[in-house]
Parts: sequence; C-alpha cells; structure tokens
Amino acid sequence: MTDTRDLVARNAEFAARRFAPGLTISPSGNLMVIGCVDPRVDPARVLDIGHGEAAVIRNVGGRITPTTLRTLAMLGVVGRAHAGTRPPGTWHLVILHHTDCGMTDIAAYPELLTEYFEIPEEGLPDKHVLDPRESVRADIGTITATIHAPDFLVSGLVYDVDTGLVDVVVPETALSTG
Repeated sequence: MTDTRDLVARNAEFAARRFAPGLTISPSGNLMVIGCVDPRVDPARVLDIGHGEAAVIRNVGGRITPTTLRTLAMLGVVGRAHAGTRPPGTWHLVILHHTDCGMTDIAAYPELLTEYFEIPEEGLPDKHVLDPRESVRADIGTITATIHAPDFLVSGLVYDVDTGLVDVVVPETALSTG
C-alpha cells in the first residue's frame, strides 16, 4: 500500500528535481484533456504532457457528461479571469478514451448510466459505452453541439492499454462560432 509517508517523500523529490516555479493557471500548451480515471491511462503520462502544459479532467470513462460540461463552463470563467496569462493561439480540447475500459462493466447497469449521463434509458445506445472509438465520436458530437467558440479545436483519441499507443479517431476539428 502507498502510504502518506511515501507520498510526502515522493513530493520532496518532485519539489527538489522537477518542480517548475512560475507556472500560471493557464496551460502553457493551450491544451485540455478529458480522460478516464483508470490508473493505466494517466493522460499526462501516456501523452507525455509536460508540467503546466495542459489542464486535465478525469472521470469515469473520460466521458462528456452534463457534469463535465458544467466543469468546462466553470473553467471558462477561470480562464477569462486569467486571460492575461493565456498564451496566444488556438485552444485544443482532447477527448481521450481507452480500450478495456471499466465503463464496459457498467453497461449491465443502465440505471447507473442514465444517472451518469442524465438521460433516459432509451438514449443509452447513443453513448456507445462498449466501443471506445464510437464513444469518442459520440462525445465529440456532444462537444461540437454544445461549445461554440473561435480558435477552439477538438480531437478524439483512443489509447490502447495493451500497446501503449493512441489512435486518432477524430482529427483536430474546429468548433463553429454558433
């Protein structure tokens, strides 16, 4: 078991060797990744994202849910409050799903999924919880129907837990301005 003592020692090592002072609240890469909580799929590690380069949101399945959309809206407020720290350029939102996701185990519990996605049961097939490539496409569809912003790209990736490689399912796509 990893205990608090281990974590404090690891933090001391991080602070001594890898801490990057002067980072701002705005990601230096104008990048946000939404991924799964699965410990095999840490977006910063599997995409080799540097400290401070991206904002990372993790939830069950890495899915775009009403809660995720509310979180994005809140982060938009934070971003506007710190507009002076944002690097110029296009913002990139990456949806990262993966193979062998525990979300597939939840498919047998439609009552959990309807609550999670805040939809009626007849809408569950559209969420494609058994197929990570189709679930990425579904979530990209939700994002493109919801977020309308200039200088904003969205893409969808699937990480293969057996090979360590990602597959681009939806290439970078500009969002409309509404």
